[in-house]
Amino acid sequence: MVEFKVVVNDIKSGKSYNIPVSGHHANSLIGKKINDEVDGIFVSLPGYKLQITGGTDKDGFPMRHDIPGSARRRLLLSRGLGYKPKERGKRKKKSVRGNTINQQIVQVNMKVMKPGAKPIDEIIKAEGKTETKEVSSPKEKKEER
Repeated sequence: MVEFKVVVNDIKSGKSYNIPVSGHHANSLIGKKINDEVDGIFVSLPGYKLQITGGTDKDGFPMRHDIPGSARRRLLLSRGLGYKPKERGKRKKKSVRGNTINQQIVQVNMKVMKPGAKPIDEIIKAEGKTETKEVSSPKEKKEER
């Protein structure tokens, strides 16, 4: 049985919601690719349209939109998803996943493209099975002397 942790990001409110998905709803996500639009009923959000933006596999390797398939590959990366160099021009071989969801994927990231009739907060509170995390702007550090 496949189980995913779906992270739904509401762009307008700036909040992210963790929703566990299992059973036949999780099986319907298998084979979908990054940038595909999915009906919200698969993640317990009826009336919503969601877009898949990425994810990670069981070992924490990120999915890349430009790699076809679902296999893990080692790429020579200079920048972008999966590698941030500390020096200019530095390249490194890193493992990343393809753009297709399979049984090895644990977390799937999505964003709201078309909101439904009810706000996500109300739907989630009725079910009572997820966590909410609000994205805040970075605060200034206090200097100690």
